[in-house]
Amino acid sequence: MITSVLVANRGEIASRIFRTCRRRGLGTVAVFSDADAGSPHVQEADAGVRLPGASPADTYLRGDLIIEAARRAGADAIHPGYGFLSENAGFAQAVLDAGLTWIGPSPSAIAAMGSKVSAKSLMASAGVPVLPGLDPASIAAADLPVLVKASAGGGGRGMRVVSDLSELSDAVAAASREAASAFGDPTVFCERYLPAGHHVEVQILADGHGTIWALGERECSLQRRHQKVIEEAPSPLVERLGRDLRKRLLAAGRDAAAAVDYVGAGTVEFLATADGDFWFLEMNTRLQVEHPVTECVTGVDLVALQLDVASGRPLTGPEPEMTGHAIEARLYAESPLDDWRPQTGTVAAFEISGSQGRYPGAGYREELPLLRVDAGVEAGTVVGPHYDAMLAKVISYAATRDEAARSLAAALRRARLHGVTTNRDLLAGSLLHPSFLDGTADTSFYTAHPPATLIHSPDPGLFALVAAVSDAAAGRGPLLPGVTSGFRNIPVGHRRRTYAVGDHPIDVRYRFTRDGLDAPDHPSATLVRADADTVVLDVDGVRRRWTVGRFADRVVVDGPDGSVELRVVPRFADPSAQVAAGALVAPMPGTVVRVGVAVGETVTAGQPLVWLEAMKMEHAVRAPGEGTVGEIPVTLGQQVGQGTTLVVVEDD
Repeated sequence: MITSVLVANRGEIASRIFRTCRRRGLGTVAVFSDADAGSPHVQEADAGVRLPGASPADTYLRGDLIIEAARRAGADAIHPGYGFLSENAGFAQAVLDAGLTWIGPSPSAIAAMGSKVSAKSLMASAGVPVLPGLDPASIAAADLPVLVKASAGGGGRGMRVVSDLSELSDAVAAASREAASAFGDPTVFCERYLPAGHHVEVQILADGHGTIWALGERECSLQRRHQKVIEEAPSPLVERLGRDLRKRLLAAGRDAAAAVDYVGAGTVEFLATADGDFWFLEMNTRLQVEHPVTECVTGVDLVALQLDVASGRPLTGPEPEMTGHAIEARLYAESPLDDWRPQTGTVAAFEISGSQGRYPGAGYREELPLLRVDAGVEAGTVVGPHYDAMLAKVISYAATRDEAARSLAAALRRARLHGVTTNRDLLAGSLLHPSFLDGTADTSFYTAHPPATLIHSPDPGLFALVAAVSDAAAGRGPLLPGVTSGFRNIPVGHRRRTYAVGDHPIDVRYRFTRDGLDAPDHPSATLVRADADTVVLDVDGVRRRWTVGRFADRVVVDGPDGSVELRVVPRFADPSAQVAAGALVAPMPGTVVRVGVAVGETVTAGQPLVWLEAMKMEHAVRAPGEGTVGEIPVTLGQQVGQGTTLVVVEDD
């Protein structure tokens, strides 16, 4: 009998598992690295055990430390969550050998599916359609394009698309390095790459008494860097093509589970074409990030069922079927407009209107549309370079797909997310794009529709005016009833404030007169009211409200048509903040894993010079133009902070 559960993971998945455990009356134990000491999942647990260090290799990938933590805290079961050691057969066996309950499939099933190479062979023997693997050494031009893929792990790490044979060896080496760092296994393989397809997966749940459930399918076709961004259930492709495709997919999912005597929750992933053909990709022997959409449409709590199965209980009743539609958006700390570059920083505000922590249960499906937020951060959380960049998952559930998409987009637009750049605006734009709304979007969506075409950019000048008016109200406040801040009884010139969006300065001119606000660059704007947190303007006869937040040297203005983060430009520049001309600096904290040039070497625009590893992925820093390398002040393996000069390119 399980009485206390240690979650060998972090962030939103640990918090989500803890909630079900609390509803079941079970004790909860968190483990945490030094970087996660203040994480919400640690505060939510009944007990927490420190794993000294910050890197995954020193903390969440140390199975021996995690098992010892369970012993020390009195936990009698371990739930692996997803990522880290969740698909490590050796760790699962060590948990069992320690006399603890493993809330997951058997070590043999994990091992069978842990290598994508051997898993494909096993699935082919079971009658599940597969794409044949390719030996990197024998790939010819006729085989292109191909996908280089890590044999272990998932989440888009250790994957590269190769369209030119000359790029193959570098792609294999880079994918192997990334796979070794993320999963501890450098093995990679190649397979035919289908640039446009549909990523469809089947949620499996099996008990130890011979029952295998296929709880419907999900579609996860919107991806960047081979990582999922938006997921939904049921699949719009399957809905369009009919029940026969669903029947074949669910049967293939059950066959895959039966082939390895699977017990527990798992996901069988397929790549499907627009006409309904599909091939096995991999089986994830764990809970998936996107499991909430299946919970919404089936009304079951997958974590609760995992606990039941691990306790030896059988699955009872009919196999759950899907009703309604659910969509999940992954909120990442990243900049889509900057090649999806991960971002770091401190979360200054995190407010998303929704039913935080609501899970299947009494009345769950009667209140539609439903918005669910599974978050791993809160105001004050530090987002560092050590782990995945996902902050939260926002899930909508409604009677129809269109309603689910529109309610989710509206919730994202209304959210207040300050302190760290996120993909919020991209998510909202994606959800409302015609090809997504009509259900035809496939894995080429972001190739066909780059972020710049999806992100609505509101007028930064108007938002800067709102910031200036709010700053004036915050600094001076009302002088007398009915008299606004900045009022003078004699004519004076306009006040000036300078903000910046990225590297682009915005000068704001304004003053308060007897007639109210005078803003020469926005003559149709009339001030209705303003304070430090809220500004209401009448613009061209339409009254709108903006909220204002501040942190460090930033002002964030959230309005009905979007959000803009403004940097306050000081009147006088600090000389110590300047960098050498031609210096390329680290865009985030990370580790230098490769230096591709030498001092004195001539480089061309776009040429990669230095590679950083951050958030478990490699990021290339490229030359902005032609020139000569004048200085390389970093070395291989060096840890660097954001803004550190990596290389200086002198313009010839």
